Amino acid sequence: MNKPILNYRGVGDYAEKAEKTPAWRRFFKKIPLSFLIVVVAPTVLVAIYYLLIASPQYTSEARFVVRSKAQEQPSSLGVALQGVGLSSNQTDAYAVHEYIRSRNALEDLRGKLDVRAILGRPGVDALSRYPRPWEGQSFDSLHEGLKRFVTVGYDSSTGLSTLRVRAFRPQDSQAMADALLDGGERLVNQLNTRADEGAVRDARRDVADAEARLTAAQVRLTTFRNREGLLDPAKAAVENMELIGNLRGTVANLRAERSQLSSEAPQSPQRAALDSRIAAFERQIAAEQAKMAGAADSLAPKLETYEALALDREYADKALGSARAMLDRSESEARSQRLYLERVVRPNLPTDSSQPKRLLAILTVFASLLILYGTAFLVVAGLREHNQG
Repeated sequence: MNKPILNYRGVGDYAEKAEKTPAWRRFFKKIPLSFLIVVVAPTVLVAIYYLLIASPQYTSEARFVVRSKAQEQPSSLGVALQGVGLSSNQTDAYAVHEYIRSRNALEDLRGKLDVRAILGRPGVDALSRYPRPWEGQSFDSLHEGLKRFVTVGYDSSTGLSTLRVRAFRPQDSQAMADALLDGGERLVNQLNTRADEGAVRDARRDVADAEARLTAAQVRLTTFRNREGLLDPAKAAVENMELIGNLRGTVANLRAERSQLSSEAPQSPQRAALDSRIAAFERQIAAEQAKMAGAADSLAPKLETYEALALDREYADKALGSARAMLDRSESEARSQRLYLERVVRPNLPTDSSQPKRLLAILTVFASLLILYGTAFLVVAGLREHNQG
């Protein structure tokens, strides 16, 4: 009868078998399953996405400055080295930034470009395009989705604003950047119009009021002249006074002639003629004096009315001149304070994709998961030591 043969394997046999196992299998057997699940598997999935699936994106970049006419025109080097004025212009730049991020900008952009088609080009991966699987098709969803592709910032050291627009085609990113800057320029023009209206409106109203007052004063003065038949009562009074003066001079000469005649020839018949002439001139003087004052239709009350009307017209004319000077100053100040959006660097046409940064993204995910795993491992190890103690 044959006896069973028992084979005993020693340590050497197991060592020989271990040597025959590939090194990579021995390496992976030493890696904890939790590490593979928490760190390795997600990193592999991320790598597959970024290396094989993620669509390239192209960034068009533009730089602009919002400045007033009163400021010195900055050169590109001067802007970089010395900067431009900030304060109110910085606020104006932020107003343009808010417009670029606003729904109004999206509405203006849709008037020029098919934004949905640009952000959802055929062949673009589902996680990069718009809409992503969890995003809607509404206008608000499109506005939120656009924020992923458009960024704008301000550099306080240079006073420059930087606009970056990403798209899946170089031409699309450049076209969107140009359209957004055009909308920013329209906004600046609207701000200028509102500022002009606010600064100049009151001055123009004052000019209109002064013109109306001057016109009314001139109408009253013309009506008075037509009614009284006098262009200038003051000149008429001066002329009348000159006439009275001349008449009195003539009367004085006649009286001197009569006195001489009376002394030389008291019985001369010429005395009666001289007396008649003197009486006629004196009646003329009395009549001219009556025209000046003392009667209802004399020049005195007419002159008073005329001077009041002329003074009113003079004041109205001076007020109009002052209002027009104020309007000129207001318009000049408004022009000097007008804002301009200057494109220091126009939107470029990118040649290479800027997003995604594939290796950086993979390394970032791996490092983050590794730190998370290490932290969790240390926490679990500490709890185990605490329980064992």
